[in-house]
Amino acid sequence: MRHMAGKRPDRNAVAVSDLATDILDPVLRRRAGISIGLVQSWEDIVGPRLARTSRPEKIQWPRRMHDDDPFEPAVLVIACEGAAALHLQHETGEVISRVNAFLGFSAIGRVRIVQKPVESGQLREKPARRALAPEENARIARVVGNVEDDGLRAALERLGESVLASKARKG
Repeated sequence: MRHMAGKRPDRNAVAVSDLATDILDPVLRRRAGISIGLVQSWEDIVGPRLARTSRPEKIQWPRRMHDDDPFEPAVLVIACEGAAALHLQHETGEVISRVNAFLGFSAIGRVRIVQKPVESGQLREKPARRALAPEENARIARVVGNVEDDGLRAALERLGESVLASKARKG
């Protein structure tokens, strides 16, 4: 039996932002070696103070002549505004650690800072997020419960809360 369009809600609906991410992510990976997830999570990774004046530009992977060449970490190129570059330079070790934790492996070995204006899009106020349901909080706690490092576990909890709170509740 066929239903007319508009008569029944589409149970397979996908948010436009998810479609855009699915389309743009491979392009960004190919052109800049960077994922949308890293760009979107930049504030959670480096904190609000650094996020206001910086953004990840690209990841430069070393050329490998052969498949059996040993893995070498990449260089993360970060755009940064004027005097804020000095603050970022003093925190590069911490930024590298946090980006590698976000990516899940030691992908980044160095940071290169490029001084240039950062788009004002990062300075926009964040929309109010919805409160999480108790089962969502429990899910986050289960997922990150085995992480031994307190700081990393707290950062992952904040990231999980941010991701879940920004999505519309199903039901």
